[in-house]
Amino acid sequence: MTLKNRISLLVSLLFTILFGLASTVIFILYSNYRKEEFRDRLEIKALSNIKLLVNVKQVDNQLLKIIDQNSINKLYDEKTLVFDSNFKLIYSSIDDAKINWSIDDLKYLKKNKTFFKQQGDYEVYGVFYDTNDKDFYALISATDDYGKKKLLFLRYTLIISYIFFTCVCWVITSFTVKKAMNPLNAFHQKIKNINENNLDTRIESNSTKNEIDLIADEFNFMMDRIEISYQRQKEFTAHASHELRTPLSRMTSQIENAVADPDVKPKNRTFLNTILTDVNHLSELINSLLILSKIDNRETEHHEVHRIDEILFSSIEKINKTFPDFVILFEIEESEDLDTALEIKGNKNLLEIALTNVLKNACVYSDNKQAKVKISTDHYHLIVSVSNTGDTLSDEEQKNLFQPFMRGKNAKGTSGFGLGLRIVQRILALHKANINYSIPNTNTNLFQLFFNL
Repeated sequence: MTLKNRISLLVSLLFTILFGLASTVIFILYSNYRKEEFRDRLEIKALSNIKLLVNVKQVDNQLLKIIDQNSINKLYDEKTLVFDSNFKLIYSSIDDAKINWSIDDLKYLKKNKTFFKQQGDYEVYGVFYDTNDKDFYALISATDDYGKKKLLFLRYTLIISYIFFTCVCWVITSFTVKKAMNPLNAFHQKIKNINENNLDTRIESNSTKNEIDLIADEFNFMMDRIEISYQRQKEFTAHASHELRTPLSRMTSQIENAVADPDVKPKNRTFLNTILTDVNHLSELINSLLILSKIDNRETEHHEVHRIDEILFSSIEKINKTFPDFVILFEIEESEDLDTALEIKGNKNLLEIALTNVLKNACVYSDNKQAKVKISTDHYHLIVSVSNTGDTLSDEEQKNLFQPFMRGKNAKGTSGFGLGLRIVQRILALHKANINYSIPNTNTNLFQLFFNL
């Protein structure tokens, strides 16, 4: 899960939980408040009836029932019972509602003065009233229809509000976090595209100096040091390779002269030829390293327009001189826009080196001294395909195919340093092109060079 999604999820969950807890607390508090308020109303009603019976001589049961029935404070489904000190019922309202009571309830009232309990949909309140002469007990039962309706309305209001504001919170949080993380996304995209070809890439930072800007500043400082170290390394390789070419050239000339001397014994000539072969290999390695260093230092970037078929023919001529027995079968796919597609921008010498290395690779590892070269196009690329038959590479070898000094198992007994394809890849990367290796058929190696149209 990405950091953006994680923050959005955590914030949204936090709001959802807190809002849910707040809604629950509000509902519980209001429910308790309703019960307390209704209990107080029942208490007032019960005490009023007892006081009317006890203190007002003119009020009898019938009159009290009439008063109770026409009271403005009349409760819904109200039922009132009044008992004397002997637990005898002395007053009962005319309502049809019933109160389930027992002597134990009245004894409990005498001891605890009041009680409040739930009986189904009814709420029952009991009170003990003590006078100088007699004791009285009152039980009153009713349903808080109005209060329960308000409680039900509050419940639905809280549920709807919870669902609505939770959804709004998730949407707003996702949008806000996404907007806040946009600089980090841009930061990530730039970092992802950094390679040895664009070490000069830097991240723009604003003056706000937030955490992302601080990271960008530190990243830019780190890239400065990496670029300097990389350039020094490449410069050292270039200088060392360049300085080594002169003594190697002298050694090659001297050995060739010694081999050409007729006075040299055959045994010594064989020894000198072996040394000459090793020196030539060393010279080839140094030239490859020099080419790589020049590519990495961008000393050879050009944007002239060249035809890829002409460069390919030049490379084929070089291969034929080096390997006269090697046969290259050439094919070009007909297309209406082929003439335009064959024209690419780049450095002719580097492209010739890349194509020559691919052809040489096909020649060295071919089992029949034959390769096929085909130029074709699709909607987006000009494709140069080079295929040959021979031993193929394993999946593990394919992963490291373009790494420096990498050689597969099929390279046993074959001279080389494992730099040819690395040079090809670096040259193509400089021209915003790429190379791909595949095995289309059994014992068939296929290299495809893709140039953007």
